[in-house]
Amino acid sequence: PYNTFDGPGFPACNAVSQVYRPSTVDEMVSIVKDASQRGVPVRASGNGHMWYDTMCSDDSRTVIIKTDAVNKISDLALNNGQGSVVVEAGVTFPQLAEWLHARGASLGYTLVNWNITIGGAMAMGAHRSSLREDSQVSKFLVAGDLVHLEKDQSNDTWLAATTSLGLLGVLARIKMEVVADFKVFANQEILSEDEVLNGDIYVQISPYVTANYWWWPGIKKFHRRTYGVVPITKHGNAFQSTFSLSQLEASAALGLLNGGQNLSAPNFIAEGIFFGLWSVPNFHDKKTNLPLLLWPVYGYAYDVLIGGLYPNTKAEWDYGLHGLTLELAVPVVQANRLLRRVRELFDEAAAQGKPVTSTYRSGINIKFGKPFDSLLGQTTQRVGNVTADWSKGAMMFDFPTFRPNTGDHHRYNEEYGKLAQTLINEFPTRPHWTKCTRDVLKQSVKNLNQESLSKFAAIREQFDPEKTFKSVVGEIIGAV
Repeated sequence: PYNTFDGPGFPACNAVSQVYRPSTVDEMVSIVKDASQRGVPVRASGNGHMWYDTMCSDDSRTVIIKTDAVNKISDLALNNGQGSVVVEAGVTFPQLAEWLHARGASLGYTLVNWNITIGGAMAMGAHRSSLREDSQVSKFLVAGDLVHLEKDQSNDTWLAATTSLGLLGVLARIKMEVVADFKVFANQEILSEDEVLNGDIYVQISPYVTANYWWWPGIKKFHRRTYGVVPITKHGNAFQSTFSLSQLEASAALGLLNGGQNLSAPNFIAEGIFFGLWSVPNFHDKKTNLPLLLWPVYGYAYDVLIGGLYPNTKAEWDYGLHGLTLELAVPVVQANRLLRRVRELFDEAAAQGKPVTSTYRSGINIKFGKPFDSLLGQTTQRVGNVTADWSKGAMMFDFPTFRPNTGDHHRYNEEYGKLAQTLINEFPTRPHWTKCTRDVLKQSVKNLNQESLSKFAAIREQFDPEKTFKSVVGEIIGAV
């Protein structure tokens, strides 16, 4: 098996024959040529930021090109606050952010988790959360190699490449738009469920350069996190971490969460603790590593928007804290209706004696995306069989949950089956390409734009007639 970021026992691909780790684009080209001539499937992987076994096809001859060592950055051009930079596939977001910061530049708002490569984020349509600013990483793609593509939003090939799912080949070298470095604030407040479920979600989110909710269904509250630009001279060196844990914290969390596998009480205790911890800033001062205790906090864009790990800590999965997730997107104009429907399903579970809480340290993540045209992106305005208005953007319902490492690894009160099926059948949902199981992806195909799927399949055939880059996702959506 080839594993996700969670490590052994969490395969992104169930069986592969070899993993290559080239250090140059030329080496990647050579590997692809050799595999293609032998009829061997190829998949590119950055740091394995997958949740399920959908990255490859079920062909045990598959070889992996791990791109993380192909990570050169060059050709920065920045004039009057606007410019571009050329990066190779394996460059990670913190690597690029630090490199740009040292030169007075920034990626803007196209930032996703710190352990993801630029190539992987582009291929899978990764995004941050904003209704006001462009926050899908592919939006800032200007050109790519070695089949050279230039940005052209009227060209179907470009629209396929900006969320390619790796089916057109390996993203080897990417030219991206950049802006002058800047500082932002992060602020957070607690809202009641009624304020969100029956409020004007668009008005609560759209004024900010990036904003999202964290939902705590057991205690029926939300956190609303908002961000905005401040003068570059503003004092502050805030650095965010969502994932940093000490050994003591991890051991305590693991014991409590495993205790909630078959009982509800430990889950309510866990949610209460996590809610309290998340109510204060998950930020340290970058220079002193001291925790920041009061909102708002201020710092450079990348450090505040994404950050990474604090010194002398590890990510939760390195301590055996693993999770499952489900992410579906709907038009933001249907956001209230979907969240109220989710609450109804939670209430049904509670009436059956199985109340749902959040067992993730930051709650259920509710994100947003400004419209961005692509054939397979979550925020395209291209509608499926059900007519829907995507013109104001999308809401992403992202429900991570702890996966017990005891017993059968299932939680009695957080299974996704009925929830996913209900939302897919009642709303024009779109799946996140790395955060849904095979079954959820299969159910979701009916909600995708069939003309876009056909166009994508035709373009894939032109790029890869031998199906060298095939994957389970490509097979499910009919592109391979």
